[in-house]
Formats: sequence, C-alpha cells, structure tokens
Amino acid sequence: MQTSITYKDAGVDIEIGDQLVERIKPFAKSTMREEVLAGIGGFGAMFDIAKKYKEPVLVSGTDGVGTKLKLAFELNKHDTIGEDLVAMSVNDILVQGAEPLFFLDYFACGKLNIDTATDVIKGVAKGCEYAGCSLIGGETAEMPGMYQNGEYDLAGFAVGCVEKNQIIDGKKLELGDVIIGLASSGFHSNGYSLVRKIIKQSNLDLTGNFNNNESWEDALLKPTVIYVKPILELLSKFEIRGMSHITGGGITGNLGRIFPEQLAAEVKLDNLPQDAIFSWIKQEANLSQLQMLETFNCGIGFAVIVRKEDEIAVKELLHNNYNVTAYTIGAVVNRISQEVIYI
Repeated sequence: MQTSITYKDAGVDIEIGDQLVERIKPFAKSTMREEVLAGIGGFGAMFDIAKKYKEPVLVSGTDGVGTKLKLAFELNKHDTIGEDLVAMSVNDILVQGAEPLFFLDYFACGKLNIDTATDVIKGVAKGCEYAGCSLIGGETAEMPGMYQNGEYDLAGFAVGCVEKNQIIDGKKLELGDVIIGLASSGFHSNGYSLVRKIIKQSNLDLTGNFNNNESWEDALLKPTVIYVKPILELLSKFEIRGMSHITGGGITGNLGRIFPEQLAAEVKLDNLPQDAIFSWIKQEANLSQLQMLETFNCGIGFAVIVRKEDEIAVKELLHNNYNVTAYTIGAVVNRISQEVIYI
C-alpha cells in the first residue's frame, strides 16, 4: 500500500501556522478601534467608517521595507522591522491628510519559524499602536523552496480616511510658505542596497559600535519614525498647505511631488541636520551632497508646508507635545525649471 504524502511532508505545517495565529491575536487585539466589526480570524475584516465622517474619502497605500530585511536576517533582530513596515504605508497616506484606520500585513517564508514570525508581528502591532490604527488582518504564507533558509519577505497595506474637503494635495500652496522638516531616525527603510554594499566593501564588523553611545545594530535597524499622531494634531490646529514623506529618492525625489507647475521648493542646505550616520555613508560611498539628497532622507523623514506666521507655533507643538525635532528647511518659491532648488 502506497504511503500518503501529506502537506507537512511537502514543507507546509498548518499546525505551526495556527499556533502563530493564536500567538499574535493578543497583539492584534491591543490595536483594535471601536469601528472594527470583525478582525483577525475571518475571511475578511470589516471596519465601520460611517460614524465619524460626513464625506469620507478612503486613501490606501502599500509598501515593504526593502533590503533592510537582509540586515535583520544577518543580525538576527526581528522585533523592530514590523514597525518599519507600518511606517512606510501609514506615513504615505498621511501626506494627503488621511487618518490611518487599519492595516494588514503579508508575511511569507520558506519554513515558518514561529518565534521569528511572532517578533515580526509584535513589531507590526506596536507600529499600529503608534499610528492609532487597527491591525485588522493579514496573511502568513509558508512556501517551501521560495526563500532561503531563515529568510522571509514582508508587505503591508494601510487604509485611511479623510474628509473630502480636507484633502491635502498641494493646491493651496502659496509663495512664502515655509517648509518644516521633521527629524528622521536614520536611513528609515530606504537606501539599504547601497548601505549593505558599503558594509560589505569595508568589511565592517556589525558586532561593534557605531559610536560611543550606539551599536551598529541599533544604528542600522532603528525603526522608521511614525509621524501620524503629531501630524494629525497639526492638521487639527493649523492650515497645512502640503506634506511629503521622504522615502526612496530622498529629499530631491519626494519633496517636489506635491508642488503645482508654477511653484517649487527652495531648500537651504545649511538648515538640514548633520546626522552622524549620513556623514558616515557619504564618506564611505564617496557621494556628493546632491547624490546624498537624491538617495537618502538626510535627516528629514517628513515635511510639512505651512503659512509663515504659523512656523514657530508648529515647531513648538512638535517639540513640546511629541519631542519631535523640527527644522525650517526652506520655502515655497516661483519655479524656474526644477521642482526642488538647493541653496
């Protein structure tokens, strides 16, 4: 009689997957908002937006964390990468004035390690708490042969909502408006293919210290800042003319995306922060200032554009209420040729 070949024999352990779901339920539960009608465990999650909005416009975003994952594998540190995943999507939809409502994650691997997966999803849940949104569902896929042993891939999906008459789209930008940059926590989740190349070329010992106060592990895997709560408060108290999430493509590739054809961002290079981690990569990769600005956030993870008269109050709120360091990095000017001008 021929022996049965089970799904487990083929490399997929359904029981381990079920155990993971039970492990992560408490973390997901801690993020639940009152609008959630059905979350983890069903075929689809349900969320009621009728109570809060008059003319709701849904805003969605999806992203991953790029090759920052490779460093997480190498350093065997998986408890913060989930925060990065949430940040990349919620910060994107925040740019249009949307409050993130719920988040879904996709975790794929060749062989499921329940401890590693739990650490990752705990990080996702923590990110959702920071963003004030619900971890409402997700997918864990065990696919033998698709990934190298010990590696996995991540994707995230955020849905938010904004009142139709409160959408931020750059149409209200005016000459003289000021550009305020909110400090980043380092590379965030962009530029890591170059970072990893420099690490390899220089034979960098990642078990050592980056500086006296921080290890390489902490410096390189520091989570992306989630700007949701401070920005939502700014939106409730000031006229925000435009916003930008500084991700892949750096300041050059992201700040100008919200500007109408006749206007541009004039950025003062001397006003940008001088972070040690960016000085390190600039020197090691022998990059020009322009190349840095086209690749990395250079210390500015998010930008808001406000009226000149609101500049001081906005910066004070960010510092006093959220301990966020903010820099006046430039102003709105007439466009001659390009969207972002450096002076």
